[in-house]
Amino acid sequence: MDDDFRENSVQKFLDLVKKTRRGKFKVYIGMSAGVGKTYRMLQEAHSLLRNGINIQIGYIETHNRSETHSLLEGIPLIPRRKIFYKGKELEEMDVAAILNRHPEVVIVDELAHTNVEGSKNQKRWQDVVDLLEAGISVISAVNIQHMESLNEDAQKITGIQITERIPDNILSMADEIVNIDLTADELIDRLKEGKIYDSSKINLALKNFFQADKILQLRELALKEVAHYVERKINAEIPKQIKLRPERFLACISSNPQIAKTVIRKTARLASYYRSPWLVLYVQSSAENADRIKLDKQRHLINNMKLATELGAEVIRVKSDYITQTIMQIAEEKEITTICVGKPHLNIWQVLLRTAIFNQLLQKIAATDTDLVILS
Repeated sequence: MDDDFRENSVQKFLDLVKKTRRGKFKVYIGMSAGVGKTYRMLQEAHSLLRNGINIQIGYIETHNRSETHSLLEGIPLIPRRKIFYKGKELEEMDVAAILNRHPEVVIVDELAHTNVEGSKNQKRWQDVVDLLEAGISVISAVNIQHMESLNEDAQKITGIQITERIPDNILSMADEIVNIDLTADELIDRLKEGKIYDSSKINLALKNFFQADKILQLRELALKEVAHYVERKINAEIPKQIKLRPERFLACISSNPQIAKTVIRKTARLASYYRSPWLVLYVQSSAENADRIKLDKQRHLINNMKLATELGAEVIRVKSDYITQTIMQIAEEKEITTICVGKPHLNIWQVLLRTAIFNQLLQKIAATDTDLVILS
């Protein structure tokens, strides 16, 4: 059954490859290292080769796992580019060589990787975009914790700061997303059997990252992301069979850095789920003029607006002492369906409750069939 399923998956991807000149993009996603993403990519490469497809390896990382390494045999490999950086010889994917060879399909592992300084692009996902635009189809892999909007959630689960991240819209570009799923027990068994790390690292891994509760939470994130992808694909390809109104989200932020960051990231997830445009609104009151607000708050505010832009939002900044009225006006002008606000800190909450504006906002929301979401 597994072989039949894999061959059917390969056939679907073959059909995608033949549709347009722009390269097709397939991503294997997993909850952690060791679930088998690279192994499955190489299995698919062999299936594609048997079907007469010119597939080559642009970059692969087997981590010296014997089962995975054995699958390299027979698949054409494009040599890596050697770069001298700070006195050391490093290797990177050779994008120019891939473009020159121009295979039909190329395997590019470690999608969230940061390239060595001096490379054309800062990130590997940018290299992938270049390959797709050149008409080369790409099969890649990434762990769920590397998604930008899930960064804080993953850090809370694992206790590890994840510095290599990809924008959510990169997965939105994917023609196929495949979740490589294992139970927590299966993954831990693979670790104990030495199929993920060598024996010297196993005990440390079991005490840190590879704990059942952490794995289960990451697994949930991965499953949800793939479910969101399926929903987006249905919305895009079968519009007549659904009766959903076109969603537009408005994230309302203040100068409170942590609340603003939370609202931005969670609204980005909502917009990603619905494959919808979204906006970020900051209403600057006179109390938060540049000459009155602290420098550290100004810096955090700028960084949060930059984050919103990177996640695909349109950022709007308005000077007004009538915060809720401004929100209502922007929501009407931009045809917003869902307004997202953070759990307010006391001062803002008091302002809202002590004026008639908040009641007007609720009435306006009800009259226009607009949803209000308060994000904790």
